[in-house]
Amino acid sequence: MMTPIARRLARLLVFSVSMWGAGAVQAEQAIRIGELNSYKTQPAFLGPYRMGMELAVEQINAAGGIAGRPLELIIRDDNSNPGDAVRAAEELVTREKVDLLTGTFLSNIGLAVADYARHRKVFFLASEPLTDKLVWEQGNPYTFRLRASTYMQVAMLIPEAVKMNRKRWAIVYPNYEYGQSAVATFKALLKEAQPDVEFVAEQATPLGRIDAGNVVQALADAKPDALFNVLFAADLAKFVRAGKQRRFLDGLPAVSLLSGEPEYLDPLGKETPEGWVVTGYPWYAIDTPEHRAFLEAYQARYNDYPRLGTVIGYSTIVSLAEGLRKAGSTDTDALIEAFRGLPVTTPFGPITYRPQDHQSTMGAYVGRLAIQDGKGVMADIQYVDGASVQPPDDLVEQWRPAGTR
Repeated sequence: MMTPIARRLARLLVFSVSMWGAGAVQAEQAIRIGELNSYKTQPAFLGPYRMGMELAVEQINAAGGIAGRPLELIIRDDNSNPGDAVRAAEELVTREKVDLLTGTFLSNIGLAVADYARHRKVFFLASEPLTDKLVWEQGNPYTFRLRASTYMQVAMLIPEAVKMNRKRWAIVYPNYEYGQSAVATFKALLKEAQPDVEFVAEQATPLGRIDAGNVVQALADAKPDALFNVLFAADLAKFVRAGKQRRFLDGLPAVSLLSGEPEYLDPLGKETPEGWVVTGYPWYAIDTPEHRAFLEAYQARYNDYPRLGTVIGYSTIVSLAEGLRKAGSTDTDALIEAFRGLPVTTPFGPITYRPQDHQSTMGAYVGRLAIQDGKGVMADIQYVDGASVQPPDDLVEQWRPAGTR
C-alpha cells in the first residue's frame, strides 16, 4: 500500500489526456524511449540509474501514462565506445522505431550520440555526460542535458578552493573529454579568483587503467600544497589507497569532483580521505519534501538506498514525461519547443531546462568527506542550485554555435 508521501509523488506524474495533440496515434500504443548506456563498464553508477528509470516508468504508467499511453524503455549497451554507441542509436531509431533517445554516461559517448541526433534530427536527452561541449561548443537543437556540467560542478568547488589559500596545486584526472573539460575549467576559474596560483604537477591517466603508485609519486615529487582530483570509480579507490600508503594525502587539502557520490564513496570505507571538499549525494541527510517522497518510494520498491545514478535515471524519465505532456506529441520539433524553458520537479527540487543552451539547472550537493562508523560520508552539506553557477548569457552566446537554440 502506498504511503501518503508516495501517493503525492505519484500524483505529480499524472498528466492530462486533453494536452495530447489531435494527431496522436491510438492511446494504447506505447511511447518508446530508446536508452543507451555503458552498463557493462560502469555498473556501479548505471545499475542504480536503471533502477531509478524503471521506478519512474512504473509510477507514470500506474498513473495512466502520458494521455493514456504507457512509457516503454528500449535499452542498449554502448560498450563505452563511440562507434558502438552510434550503431546502437541507429538500431534504436531505425529498427526499434523509438520516439526519442536518452542516456549515455561517458562524455565522449554523449558527444557522439548528440552528433548522431543532429544528423538524424531526433530528440536526445543526455542524462549523465558532463562535458561542457555538449551544450556549448558542440551544442545542437536536438540535444538537451539533465545533469550539472563540469563547469557547474567545478564552479561549486571554486569558493572552497579559494578559501584554502594554497598556491601550488597538483591535478589528477582521467584522460578523456570529461577530465580534460573539468581541468580546463578549474584552471581558468581558480586563476581568475587567485591570480598567483601555480599548477605544479598534472597527471592524466587512462580511464580504468591508472598506475596509481607512479601517479602518486609523480605528484608528490612536485611538492604541491593542494590537490584537485577528477578521478572516479576504481581509479579513485586505487589512487586514494596509494596516496595513503605513501602518506601523500596526509594533511593535503583537496577539492574533488564526484567523490561524495555513494557509487564511489562507499567502496572507500575507512580509507575515505577526510576533509576533501567534494560534490556528491548525501541521501541520508537530505530533508526536503521532494527527496523524502522519492526516497520512500525507492526504498519501498527495492529495499535499498539510492545512489546518485538513481536520482539521475529517475529524473531523466520524469523530465521526458513532462516534455511529452507539454509537447502533446512525440514529434521532434514539438519536443524541442517543449523542453525550452521546461520546468520539472525532481528529487532535488524544481529544475528548468534553459532555452539559451538546453542545460538543466539541476544542482549538486557540496560537503566535506568524513568517516562515520567506518564508512565514508559527506558532512557540512549544502545544495548548490545549478542556476547559480552558470556563466553569463553573453559568454554562452559566444560559445554556442549560432542557430542551435
